[in-house]
Amino acid sequence: MDDLDARLLVTMRAHPRVGLTELARLLGVARGTVQARVEKLTARGVIEDFGPTVSPAGAGHPILAFVWLQIAQGRLAEAVEALRAVPQILEVHGTSGQHDLLCRVVAHTTDHLQEIIASILASPAVQRTDTTIALSTQIPYRIEPLLENR
Repeated sequence: MDDLDARLLVTMRAHPRVGLTELARLLGVARGTVQARVEKLTARGVIEDFGPTVSPAGAGHPILAFVWLQIAQGRLAEAVEALRAVPQILEVHGTSGQHDLLCRVVAHTTDHLQEIIASILASPAVQRTDTTIALSTQIPYRIEPLLENR
């Protein structure tokens, strides 16, 4: 990825609804260059999607929690399949260290969160959970500093 790719990505993040022609104008390059770069970045998996970023809180799930899981030996695939069935689990990451998985979970209320955790523990593949509720977001997801300071 070169400087033009980085500038293109930062500009697309700053102006998510802008068209290719306007992107080209903002970057000072030809429209065909922008189109080719976007296609290349998409094919390489650098650009993952073009959809809107949806706020879980705005969609009625204001509680955000991070749930660490310990999985029974040899039952990771079973645990992941059970987690996939829970719509309030937004992400699951395999981790090293004391825990096996880290889940990003949203809920309507803390009572709802407790129900979600109980459903996670209903899987025989999950041995233990450890939950932390986020009180606030100090730095939301960002990629621009990484792109600008490569």
